[in-house]
Amino acid sequence: MAERIELRRGLYADSVALMLVSRTVAALPGVQSALVAMATELNLELLAGLGFERPAVESANDLLMAIRAADETALAGAFDEAERLLAAPAGAGSAPAGELPPRTVGTAAHRAGSGLAVISVPGQHAFVEAMDALEAGCDVLLFSDNVPLAQEIALKDAAAERDLLVMGPDCGTAVVGGIGLGFAHTLSAGPVGVIAASGTGAQQVLCLLDAAGVGITAALGVGGRDLSEQVAGRSARAALRLLDADPATELILLVSKPPADRVADALRTETATLGTPVRLALLGPDAPDLTAAVEQALSALGVPAPSWPSWLADQPPAAGGALRGLFCGGTLCDEAMLLASAALGRVRSNIPLRPDWLLPDPLGPAEGHWMVDFGDDALTRGRAHPMIDPTLRDEQLRRVLADPGTGVVLLDVVLGHGAHPDPAAGLLPILDSARLPVVVSLIGARRDPQDLTGTAERLRNAGASVFLSNAAATRHALALLGGSDG
Repeated sequence: MAERIELRRGLYADSVALMLVSRTVAALPGVQSALVAMATELNLELLAGLGFERPAVESANDLLMAIRAADETALAGAFDEAERLLAAPAGAGSAPAGELPPRTVGTAAHRAGSGLAVISVPGQHAFVEAMDALEAGCDVLLFSDNVPLAQEIALKDAAAERDLLVMGPDCGTAVVGGIGLGFAHTLSAGPVGVIAASGTGAQQVLCLLDAAGVGITAALGVGGRDLSEQVAGRSARAALRLLDADPATELILLVSKPPADRVADALRTETATLGTPVRLALLGPDAPDLTAAVEQALSALGVPAPSWPSWLADQPPAAGGALRGLFCGGTLCDEAMLLASAALGRVRSNIPLRPDWLLPDPLGPAEGHWMVDFGDDALTRGRAHPMIDPTLRDEQLRRVLADPGTGVVLLDVVLGHGAHPDPAAGLLPILDSARLPVVVSLIGARRDPQDLTGTAERLRNAGASVFLSNAAATRHALALLGGSDG
């Protein structure tokens, strides 16, 4: 066996591009392990988990290359391939012959005309690019996470001055003009306009509407902090006005992870003044879950709610132990914690419902009931989002299933464009050897490229019970646990 670790000082590369390099190299003959990633603390922990020694890293902007292979020949070939992939050009662009491609968003907008600018750069650089787009007259979809709060507020105030919309930061899902952006699903046109201060919350709602045969006019993500006390619904109010002015929108559904009470009250007052009916899906201790909120919206449209699809495995109740949740989606994690804490009491998390329920080390061992959002900013620095690269979550699932304190595991699998092409593939060998019941929230639309029904059946055949409704999955997990407090 041969292995080598190399560092490229100060060489930044996109996390998704590096994930693809890692996958390609890991699949080469003779290669046993490969990690090509930025040298963030999280990736260094993952490196240790692969059995490599920690290198002397100077900065998180160092590029890390660690490969283990059967022999020196395979190792050298793997490094050669990694170097080739890293050096490959990203694309030649679409500028006319003899004309240099634009180097800024503003230049592109002035050349081609204003429209919607999609920005996905590291959070520390996003503000400049987004402000450039606003000044050029563009609405902005800001996919970037780790954007400082003060910069988000400044961007949304600048957008309001120009009668523009900022979707994000950390806007993972949107549908504009029938085109899905970010993590999107294959959906039909229809009468519902969705506004979401939540990425996977929007995806859950959109997929339930799709299962009911109801399409959408648009889905406008406004960023997970938009309904916080500080941001105060700046983009949500702008989005409400946009959809209210759209004659094709017959009903607006406003979705959010738990909002600030004052902001939620102000939005309720504002929605009452609109000409288009608005239904609220604002998660909270005394609020309906997202599935119930969709059922209320369907009722308002005169559409009966269907029996939400589920694929049940033969699972005996847990023989004691605690509930453990491993989520790619923060809002799905929030919803599960709200339902579980009502039955079990304290459920700790890296995105806790209460400050004193904080889980200090989301990747370490912990007792009692807990749930982790692997899409949280702290776990995505220098890494692709877990819906793109579920490696970190899948490795944690192995550890959780081996933990004698675990009773039932609850997790999500998210399909659609932008997500992993087969997110179930890495789970199946883990589930096949699981000694504990596993329950899956499968978030997908009927025409998504990963095949909703086929994915559900594969997961069920591996021993998991699968639900299209995250709320139904959580209740099933609680039933298997028997209401125990762990």
